[in-house]
Amino acid sequence: MPKPSVAELRPVVHPPGVKDRRSGEHWAGRLYMRELSLRIDRHLVETRVTPNQVTYVMTVAAVLAAPALLVPGIAGAVLGVVMVQLYLLFDCVDGELARWKKQYSLGGVYLDRIAAYLCDAAVLVGFGLRAADLWGSGRIDWLWAFLGTLAALGAVLIKAETDLVGVARHQQGLPPVKESASEPRSSGMALARKAAGALKFHRLVLGIEASLLILVLAVLDSVRGDLFFSRLGVAVLAGIALLQTLLHLVSILASSRLK
Repeated sequence: MPKPSVAELRPVVHPPGVKDRRSGEHWAGRLYMRELSLRIDRHLVETRVTPNQVTYVMTVAAVLAAPALLVPGIAGAVLGVVMVQLYLLFDCVDGELARWKKQYSLGGVYLDRIAAYLCDAAVLVGFGLRAADLWGSGRIDWLWAFLGTLAALGAVLIKAETDLVGVARHQQGLPPVKESASEPRSSGMALARKAAGALKFHRLVLGIEASLLILVLAVLDSVRGDLFFSRLGVAVLAGIALLQTLLHLVSILASSRLK
């Protein structure tokens, strides 16, 4: 059986709204990964590969970002970016494969969220261990490993705060939250949210953005000859993660999402 063309796949696996989802589509997906995933889809849609199997591969790629970052120098940072990009690629492919084959499952949705949590956590924990200089000739400085783990905890909590809105509404028998309900009820909170959205500093603790930042810092470290920039980056990301955890919680409580 001939493989479907990209033109045949596109209207089925990219229905209207997929690329325009406010919080469900990453900028990298819109920019380039959805086009690349279409080329991978062509080779999978007529096989026995299931969407959940792709999700398992995606999860493995996400977890491998942590050990990849432990490789010293720029090579480890590049490997970290590669693992995260593979995660993003398979994150696109599993949903597209599900739409083409009409193989939907709650288990798939659940596994997808687990992988998203693991990706952010793996990158930030790996970054902290990298900054601790595990393979250096001197003493391992566990402070940076602690700060990386703290950043990872914050990143996971931010995602959990969002997901738990749905859990709370379901337990009260309420329908899923609407996009309009996420708007803060006070003008002051609305202004603060717009300012944070414009700066987008909170995105730095997400696995994709963090991996790219780590690569830039690794290049700077290579020029300087030490881990100064990576350690500075770990400290900054830990601060951002903790601040954003608190701000996101306040934003949810100040909105109508729990009404």
